[in-house]
Amino acid sequence: MLVQQVLMSSRLRTLSDHSPIICIGSGIEWRPEANFPSPVNAVSIPKKAGGKRILGIPTVADRIAQTAVKLTLEPQVEPHFHVDSYGYRPGKSAHQALAVTRQRCWRHAWVLEFDIRGLFDNIDHGLLMKAVRHHTDCSWVLLYTERWLTAPMQREDGSIDKRDKGTPQGGPLSPLLANLFLHYAFDRWMATHHSDVPFCRYADDGIIHCRTESHARYLHNQLAQRLKECGLELHPDKTRVVYCKDQHRKLQHDVIQFDFLGFNFRPRRSNGHGQAFTNFLPALSGTAAKSMRQAIRSWKLQLKSDKSIEDLANMFGPRIQGWIEYYCRFYRSAFWVIAHHLNRALVRWAMRKHKRLRGHETRAWQWLAEQAKRRPELFPHWRAGFVPYAGPMGAR
Repeated sequence: MLVQQVLMSSRLRTLSDHSPIICIGSGIEWRPEANFPSPVNAVSIPKKAGGKRILGIPTVADRIAQTAVKLTLEPQVEPHFHVDSYGYRPGKSAHQALAVTRQRCWRHAWVLEFDIRGLFDNIDHGLLMKAVRHHTDCSWVLLYTERWLTAPMQREDGSIDKRDKGTPQGGPLSPLLANLFLHYAFDRWMATHHSDVPFCRYADDGIIHCRTESHARYLHNQLAQRLKECGLELHPDKTRVVYCKDQHRKLQHDVIQFDFLGFNFRPRRSNGHGQAFTNFLPALSGTAAKSMRQAIRSWKLQLKSDKSIEDLANMFGPRIQGWIEYYCRFYRSAFWVIAHHLNRALVRWAMRKHKRLRGHETRAWQWLAEQAKRRPELFPHWRAGFVPYAGPMGAR
């Protein structure tokens, strides 16, 4: 956000050598081509599935330079990207990737679910710069991109690590470079050698749809070999052949579900034309649900008895709204488990807040149900219909 504000308040002009000068404030000019990137700051964040992910956070000045490069390079490479590449692209979204995957699972019985291990840490600099040069001959873009790729990483203990591969997550240019690399490493390879096989890729996660199990296993071997040629490898625990079992597909197989972009695809009960049947559908995944429950617990609502219910809605409503907008797009009833967790947290808060409710959980549920009935617009999940009930433990 800070970088965007700086660029919006800055003037960008170009000299005869096509090198930009970013004018910030009064009399301050800064040229990306004259900038030598500072070490990126290594910051570890937890992964949803466990473990740590290392981000490489550049300085504000380097973020400005990377944004300038991105604004120049993206229009040149974007038209060449594959239609089924959805991650970090303008006009593309995770919901689009999920929708097309759902439709193709209905038409194809088998799926090769794959994940590329440590993509951002293992991109080959030589191959990446070859791809960049194929799309631009702008000298300052090439110069700064190459400099940034080799900028060292400063660890939390102050030590400096040299880098000869990878494009660290955390900078505005990194997702574009990763997409460009995988465009040639995967997307174009699939379009050339397996043009009749539909796929969907979102950054380093992907789904390949197959007609038979043997074809899926063949593609698994082919893809592993292709990525090895490009200096990458499939994640052994996150790459699997999955059977899309439904009402008409009744074979027995060890794996009949997969997770993609926070949703779990598996056989589910569905209704259509007045009849119930089994369909292969996406819904909120267990991993995503666990992450949201952990976030709700971290709010510690029961310790905020000094706050009013309106205060809580203002504090946490935007986060809840984001969850609903993303996870309720498909099979929205799966969100009830999170809505109940939210309502239960509000009940615990109410029992601390109001003396007459202390020690009376059923009465607290009745109070919360009355609040939702009188002011359904107060919390986003109430507006969406996930209201508390006055029955035992708020059950529906």
